[in-house]
Amino acid sequence: MATARLRHLTYSYAGSHAPALDDVTVELGEGLTLVTGPSGGGKSTLLRLLNGLVPHFHGGRVAGAAESAGLDVIGTPTRVLARHVGFVFQDPELQAVYDTVEREVAFGLENTSVPAAAMAGRIDDALHQAGAHHLAHRRLSTLSGGERQRVALASVLAMQPRTVVLDEPTSQLDPGGGALVLDATLRFKESGRSVVIAEHRLERLALAAEQVVRVEHGRVEHVTAGVAQKRIEVSRGGAAGGEAWTLDGVTAGFAGCPVLDRVNLAGRQGEVLVLCGPNGGGKTTLLRTIAGVLKPLAGTVQRRPGRIAYLPQNPTALLHRPTVRSEVELTLEWSGENERADAILSELGLLDVAGRYPRDLSSGERQRAALAAVLAGRPRLVLLDEPTRGMDLGARTALTALVARLRDQGASVVLATHDERLRESLADRTVQVCNGGVTG
Repeated sequence: MATARLRHLTYSYAGSHAPALDDVTVELGEGLTLVTGPSGGGKSTLLRLLNGLVPHFHGGRVAGAAESAGLDVIGTPTRVLARHVGFVFQDPELQAVYDTVEREVAFGLENTSVPAAAMAGRIDDALHQAGAHHLAHRRLSTLSGGERQRVALASVLAMQPRTVVLDEPTSQLDPGGGALVLDATLRFKESGRSVVIAEHRLERLALAAEQVVRVEHGRVEHVTAGVAQKRIEVSRGGAAGGEAWTLDGVTAGFAGCPVLDRVNLAGRQGEVLVLCGPNGGGKTTLLRTIAGVLKPLAGTVQRRPGRIAYLPQNPTALLHRPTVRSEVELTLEWSGENERADAILSELGLLDVAGRYPRDLSSGERQRAALAAVLAGRPRLVLLDEPTRGMDLGARTALTALVARLRDQGASVVLATHDERLRESLADRTVQVCNGGVTG
């Protein structure tokens, strides 16, 4: 039986004039299906159709026919589809209900009346499969973005659905975490179930996929994946300058639970410093401490005067204005910069969506919108947490060029990323953040 069948399916979000999916006729077979295509092309809409979020939750206009896991999508309530099609979102923050990991993984089981005697074993198995067993007793508020992503995957695996749908599941994961997700995906497939994954980083998945479909401008077609992704070359403008910020004996984290312990580190003007290390190792805590968002438990932080541009792991939290353009204009107004908003919108390929509400954009487009909002003008300290999350190759190339320009203008840049291509293209210096310490 096919995982899904769409026949002349057209779907438009409420208030949108252009269809997100346009007269799509496609069949997704069993096994592993890899979904590719540019940001904003319709990948997330296609995935959300598979478990009924489109159209039941998002509303809008739909025509044609869609079947998923043997059920009529348009005629079947989402609560029924959810038992057969598990979904892991791009933003795991949107999926959490409870404040502890075990309770979160148990949530779906409780709502489908799984007997208590069977529940503990299923929770334990799902946490092991997702590489999150060591997190079982943690509070979600203390987890990194990558750790939250593993918990979201465990919550879905515990339900034992016929189909698992994952939207950019490795976007925040370190190589080890990404391998665990892929292993869990392959085990799920080998058990006779189906997996549909949207990804921009194809190297890990293309060789294991039974089929690859590309979604662009709302159209869907079967393709053969080209997986080679080369390093993006950027020229170096000049030597680094003096110190832009310093951490002296800094301990930081949560009261009674420090994440960083007595860290000494500094960054220079005109330098890109890349933070590497496992999920939960302390990269985000380090960025927040440098930014001044998190006050250290001990030690001192010093920064040179100038505007700080900080992109958190959840960039949607930054976007509140009516349009993408007005987000950028607000930054320029506050900073007193004499620059047109369209300059950076063009640089990041956002002119076509400049008049749209930022939260209505795809994940990759929202990521670029948040980057445009924080990086407009000439910030002196640039702190970016997983900046290529949800981005296609074209968007990553544009971001790489933008960061290189800011560096060459004298900004001190710190990137926390698992994107090896970004690190290879931009890093002047790399440090490893792990187990509360910093090396390199």
